[in-house]
Amino acid sequence: MSTQKDKGHENGKKLHLIIDGKHYDWSEQYITGAQVKELGKIPKENEVYLSIKKPWEDELILDETKTDLARPGIEHFYSVKPIELPVVIIVNGRERSWDKRTITFEEVVKLAFDNYMDNGTTLYTVTYKKGPEQNPEGTMVKGDKVFVKNKMIFNVTSTDKS
Repeated sequence: MSTQKDKGHENGKKLHLIIDGKHYDWSEQYITGAQVKELGKIPKENEVYLSIKKPWEDELILDETKTDLARPGIEHFYSVKPIELPVVIIVNGRERSWDKRTITFEEVVKLAFDNYMDNGTTLYTVTYKKGPEQNPEGTMVKGDKVFVKNKMIFNVTSTDKS
């Protein structure tokens, strides 16, 4: 059973999407990463991501990747300037080389304390600042992942509940 929104592309209606916070209309069911870049005037070297609700990760949209705009809801795309890896991140005042675009809560703790104890009595607090546009500052909890950038600062503390 199709809804009117699902059929929008077939009867001349426009489908809606958001690119970097701006609303756009599109007349076809599918849009490629290259078309998102063109429509949103995104530099060719930038990466495009489709925002996905937590707990799932946002999806990297390659130039040839097709996204179905007729699904329920409005697709939200955002662009990111590519970073050159490795970057230097600062964890508890120490510079660390990092060779991935993202870092998890557990990875930050391991960089701070050389290990991560998930024993129920050790609690970790992770805060960060000077991050990229997607996550400029904030806190992390177990299971979180954030994008990194050069000279991003992480502060990690450990507390024993016993």
